[in-house]
Formats: sequence, C-alpha cells, structure tokens
Amino acid sequence: MLAQPPLWFVIVAFIAAIGPLVFIHELGHYLVARWCGVGAETFSIGFGREIIGWTDKQGTRWKIGWLPLGGYVKFVGDMNPASQAADLDQVSEADRARAFQFKPVWQRFLIVLAGPLANFLLAIAIFMFFFATFGMPRTPAVVEVVQSGSAAARVALAKGDRIVEAAGETITSFEDLRRVVAIRPGQRIDLAVDRGGSIRTVAVTLARDRQVDEFGQPYEIGLLGVMPIGRVLERPALGALLPEAVRYTAALTGSMVDGLGQIITGARSTKDLGGPLKMAQIAGQQASLGPFEFIQLLALFSINLGFINLLPIPMLDGGHLLFYAAEAVRRRPVSARAQDWAFRGGLAFLLALLLFATANDLASIGLFDRLGRLIG
Repeated sequence: MLAQPPLWFVIVAFIAAIGPLVFIHELGHYLVARWCGVGAETFSIGFGREIIGWTDKQGTRWKIGWLPLGGYVKFVGDMNPASQAADLDQVSEADRARAFQFKPVWQRFLIVLAGPLANFLLAIAIFMFFFATFGMPRTPAVVEVVQSGSAAARVALAKGDRIVEAAGETITSFEDLRRVVAIRPGQRIDLAVDRGGSIRTVAVTLARDRQVDEFGQPYEIGLLGVMPIGRVLERPALGALLPEAVRYTAALTGSMVDGLGQIITGARSTKDLGGPLKMAQIAGQQASLGPFEFIQLLALFSINLGFINLLPIPMLDGGHLLFYAAEAVRRRPVSARAQDWAFRGGLAFLLALLLFATANDLASIGLFDRLGRLIG
C-alpha cells in the first residue's frame, strides 16, 4: 500500500491539473470569439483577486486569480463573467461591432460550444499520443476463464464465448466489457453472447466487488467473473489514430452519462459524487505515481470538464446553448427577466451541488467520523 502524498504536493498537483484544463477550455471560447470578431475584455484563470496579469494589444486583460477553481472570458457586451447580457442600450456604437450579444445566434452558439469542445479535443490528443506510443487496448472479448460461483457461471458462460453486447452497448473488446460492467455493481444487465456463430441473450445480475486502491481507499465495481486469454495492445495505423481516439473518448463520455443517470435514478449512491477536494486528492495520488498516470488523469478530467459544462444548467455552457437553441427556434431571444431568473436558479443549484459534493469529500476522508468520536 502506498502512502498518501503530502498536502503541499496534492495542492500543487491539483493546480497543475486544473489550471491547464481551464486554460484550454477558455482558450476555445476565446479563439472562436476572435474568429467571429468578438472582443474580449478579460481572460481569467481562477477567480477572485488578481495575482498576476497583463493587458495585450487588443485590450484584453489576461490574469490569474487566487482561487483556482475555474476561469472565464468576459466579452465586450457581457454584464458579468457568466456572459449575461448587459443593457444593450448602454453598449456604445463603437463597441457594437465587437460585442458578443450583437453577433448572430449561430456565432454565439459556436463560441460557447468551443469551450467544452476544446476539452474533448485535448483528451483526444492525449489518447492519440498514448495509442501511438504504447498501443491501444484491444483484448478480444472472448471468455478464457469463468470463475467458479461467479455471475458468469450462474448463467452458464463458457470458455470460447464471445460477448458482443452488454447492457445495450456494443462490445468490441474486453476493455469495453470491463468499462460497462464496472459501473454497474449489483445490477441486472443483458448480455448478447456469440457461441459458435449462434447469438443468445442472457440476463445476469453482476456481483458487487469491493476493492482497495494503491492508497488504501475502498471502492466498489461490478463483476461478471470472466477473464480473457491475456491483454492485447495494438498500435493503430497512423490514419486510424484519430478515429480510435475519438471512439475511446466517446466511450468514456458514455460511461459518465451512464454514471450520472444511475445517480439520478437511484441505482447508484449519491456518495459517489465527488467535489474539488476529491479531485485534488486524486490529482495528488496520480501525480505521485508518475507523469504518464498524471497525463492520463488530465485526459479524464478534461472529458469530465467538457461533459459537465454541456449539461443544460444555466451558468454553465450547456445552459447558454439551450437559450441560443430556443432563440433560433423562436426567432427572438429569451427575455432578459427569464434569463436572469434561470441564472439565479442555476447558480443556487450549482452552489448546493458543490456543498453536497464537498460534504461527500469530507466524509470520504473520515472527517465526520473523527468529529463524532471527539464529541462522543
């Protein structure tokens, strides 16, 4: 079992992980905005008081704030960093050509979409690097060993069976199977099994497997109880690197969608929701394992950041996209009053979610148990 990294290392690793991801996200917004002729007043990494900054020739203030939990680009015509429109009558004639809110709806849509898209592109680039350097996991989804008494044994899976579908998802490799099964502990799923060219479908209830990571932290995964012949790594052809990395990124995003859906429907505990403290802990742990593990984590964090920002919640990019889609359909913007109330509600929801996730983080490190022992 490995020792937990020291607090200073965790903080440095968290900043080293979040800072570049936020920069890439905001740079996506910024570059597409510049392409559309929108002026940027501020480009900030972090919130709160400015630690360091400079102003470029276009008048954009580039700065770093003391609280490294996000960032923003404030465009000409924005009332605040959340891109709520200022009173458009107050925008000067000279600024109107550069103001975000005076651009066509399709341009505003692309500018907002560019942030999450940049995070997905970063993850794709990282996976392309790993696939080109080490190869990509391509273990055939063929059963070599069925563990006695396992979920697979109960439905009579046998050596040589090829699993082609699980929980409604197409399975092309054992890694696909492991990804689908791991996030469904104790759940009943359908498997499509190819045995000698004949496809049969079986319903199986996955086992709950409680494991402990390198740092002694327990976690639970779903377990089918089959093993492959051995792990296979293949280096894709140069022309296949991009589509394979895109497919891999899409699969991981799908797993996040599945996990969120399970939490919403109650199939998974809300205790699995982690916040900034959990992210910092994971960043420190992965950084302590080595640079490659840390870079892999950056890819996962980047997908997570892109996915979360696409959720249709006001204050997030997805909320803005929803308003612009409504504007495109209605041929007129959503009223300022409706947007204001939506943003207030979105902010309240996000703050509540942050508090809940932080409470989960504190519980996961045993803080409440320690307090209970002190009180008792």
